[in-house]
Amino acid sequence: MRDDRATEGLAGGVDPPQPARVLVVEDEADLVWVIRFNLEMEGYRTFVAANGEAALDFIRRDPPDIMLLDLMMPVMDGWAVLEEMRREGWDRPKVIVVSARTGPADRARAEELHVDAFMSKPFDTDELLEKVKSLARPPSTFQP
Repeated sequence: MRDDRATEGLAGGVDPPQPARVLVVEDEADLVWVIRFNLEMEGYRTFVAANGEAALDFIRRDPPDIMLLDLMMPVMDGWAVLEEMRREGWDRPKVIVVSARTGPADRARAEELHVDAFMSKPFDTDELLEKVKSLARPPSTFQP
């Protein structure tokens, strides 16, 4: 009889670390495509929500590791998402705000709401990827 356990995962049965899961919360379809394409080229698993309400529904079901969040969206804006996450006391994903709203008051409010990074639109794709990489969970170093 063959023992299939010997062929599972890496040597010693340890599965490789999973890529970080990134939720893109953005209502501009062209921008979603660009962000998603670049993240997936770097190996991230990406998901999309077109507004804050959809983002909260997604997070409640299956929290991502990182969320890229626009502030100005229909239905529920990014500020409302951050407020709701704070109110519920979630062990939330890391948050990178990506917005055209970049004034000092917006940055101060983002800091008050514990945003992990803030980027203005238009943004440099390489800079966005670096911010995501810096916030992605490090691979497990556990060795049995």
